[in-house]
Amino acid sequence: MSETPHPFAALGVPTEMLRALEELGIVTPTEVQQKAIPFLMENGGDLIAQAQTGTGKTAAFGLPLLTKVNPKHRDIQALVLAPTRELAKQIGKQLFRFTKYAPQKTFVEVISGGDKIDRQAEALQRPTHIVVATPGRLIDLLERDALTLEFVRYVVLDEADEMLSMGFKKQLTEILKLAAMRRSTWLFSATFPGGIQELIRGYMSATAHRIQIDQSNVVNPDIDHRYVICPRDKKTAFIFDFLQRQKDRRGIIFCRTKAGARELHEELVGLGLPVGVLEGDLMQKERDKVMRAFKKQRVQFVVATDVAARGIDVAELSFVIHHQLPEQMEYYTHRSGRTARAGKKGMSLALLDPKEKWQLKQVEDSLKVRFSEYRR
Repeated sequence: MSETPHPFAALGVPTEMLRALEELGIVTPTEVQQKAIPFLMENGGDLIAQAQTGTGKTAAFGLPLLTKVNPKHRDIQALVLAPTRELAKQIGKQLFRFTKYAPQKTFVEVISGGDKIDRQAEALQRPTHIVVATPGRLIDLLERDALTLEFVRYVVLDEADEMLSMGFKKQLTEILKLAAMRRSTWLFSATFPGGIQELIRGYMSATAHRIQIDQSNVVNPDIDHRYVICPRDKKTAFIFDFLQRQKDRRGIIFCRTKAGARELHEELVGLGLPVGVLEGDLMQKERDKVMRAFKKQRVQFVVATDVAARGIDVAELSFVIHHQLPEQMEYYTHRSGRTARAGKKGMSLALLDPKEKWQLKQVEDSLKVRFSEYRR
């Protein structure tokens, strides 16, 4: 009687990568992996995929991408673009781990803002097969002639909607023009606003393969959506009480503005809670310090703005709190996607002033989720 094939082997993943996946605890393919990997392995043409943070996108594009690269050629053959330094480094680390048992070494270089550009330019003089980059820093290095995209055959746009909302549209279009010899573009996005549609029309094939995840699955089904009616002047007291009762559970509190994030952070720290803050005015070294403390659990909670939180990848976050619901619907998807990862449960808790309760219906109808009232 024949053995059941490895779930990832059945998708076309090479044998040498299966052992690395098992060591990483990646044993059951997610929906986006099931749909993307076979197409990309066999065909490798243009792909448009709807996938939110935490759904296994890196393996979905990373495993096929590694099979497309020829390690015998020292040129840059593939480019992965990501919105933030943290996400770029996370992708680079995963690609490295996937090739642990490969017979030939594939060299991956991560280039992003916040690191010394001269050191990055020097690193790119070594053989490099895949570059993982943030758009702004890649343009800076291209202007220095530190690398060329003329041999790039595959371009991956990861979290494309976040890159656009961060103002990288000009850089993305310039990069896609420079990578004119590419065979295919693989675009992953949680949402598809107008700017994404423009990119698709301008730089991707009209016959691009589309992975349309059911709209009801856009938001992770393992997230428990709750709300509590709380007047604005009572929100800090509510959050303090909630955080005090979390024991060792960790989470993020989202604010709409930088000033609001700073103010809430100061109030919670003043009350003695182990809280960090991520907001747009932080220097990169300050941001790195907060992220290190959060990942190493020296701080239990982080107050963040939507933009500053992009690219955060911290395992086992039990909850997110919305000090206010975000103005843009896709931000709710990104916020709530920080919790309930890797098959675990999580809670997304919205704090609403009595006058704001009508906003729940908008989120429910748009994202096909249902909120229940939070009770202590």
